[in-house]
Amino acid sequence: MPDDKKIIFSGIQPSGFVTLGNYLGALNNWTKLQHQYNCLYCIADLHTITVRQDPEKFRKAERELLMQYIAVGLDPELNIMYYQSHVPQHAELSWVLSCFTYMGELQRMTQFKEKSQKYSDNINSGLFMYPVLMAADILLYQTDLVPVGEDQRQHLELARDLAERFNKIYGDVFKIPEAYIGKVGARVMALQNPSKKMSKSDENRNNTIAIMDPPDVIMSKFKKAVTDSDNEVRYSVEEKPGVSNLLNIYCAVTGYTIEQAEKEFQGKGYGDFKKSVAEAVIANLEPVQKRFAELKNNKDYIESVIKNNTERASKLADRTLSKVYKKVGFMPRV
Repeated sequence: MPDDKKIIFSGIQPSGFVTLGNYLGALNNWTKLQHQYNCLYCIADLHTITVRQDPEKFRKAERELLMQYIAVGLDPELNIMYYQSHVPQHAELSWVLSCFTYMGELQRMTQFKEKSQKYSDNINSGLFMYPVLMAADILLYQTDLVPVGEDQRQHLELARDLAERFNKIYGDVFKIPEAYIGKVGARVMALQNPSKKMSKSDENRNNTIAIMDPPDVIMSKFKKAVTDSDNEVRYSVEEKPGVSNLLNIYCAVTGYTIEQAEKEFQGKGYGDFKKSVAEAVIANLEPVQKRFAELKNNKDYIESVIKNNTERASKLADRTLSKVYKKVGFMPRV
């Protein structure tokens, strides 16, 4: 990776599927960042097992997520895209950092409280220690910038605190990461409940569009999308959340402004509007789905991407972990 570029780290858990929200809100931006930064995009499978997974479905989801990364336009030569579990330095650094993390810091994590309520039958220590592993993910690569939403900002702050704490004891070991504040991607809300974000964990599948959904399924879901009773295509999040969500999606995939979109649908009913939004999404996803199908039939290429990117990630990770192990006093490996 070129030394003159800053390092960006991010990742997505391979639980379920990539939604239209993931695609328009994050992945589209990632494809632009790859030309400006040294980017590491991990498939965060270690984080995923804090919730019980079916092994066969899990492996399938992991492989398909990597292929979807590539299908949306992420270049495995420009970026390092790898499985977190294939780079054991993540877990090793996580243990070291856990010895510098205070119980009170982890008890204050709002995501642990939320997940404990959601998965009350499986409140495991992995859920509790999740932020330490995330800190290890970030600090392992001397990351400069981390794209984070509000739900992850607390975790980034912990990573910064741990880096500063370790550096204060042992000298300049970790770079202090900053939040990446770039162009905000489209905020895509649930189709049936536009007051909440579109989520792959949503039990109501009509709320979400998966980027691999067939065209007929996408059309059906948009036709069922919640709007309102006045049949006017106008942007107002407070008064017309459903219509506003569809306008945001339409503009994200066409490049139109809200004003241009409102003008286009002036005098048209919601039936025509929903159909047009669905057609625009289908057209936008067509090349992604075509590329995914090609990758699915090219097993050798995917295996080479996995091998090469694991080696690249491990080489970078070793630099930091070796330094950390030396600082804390571990015997050198021979």
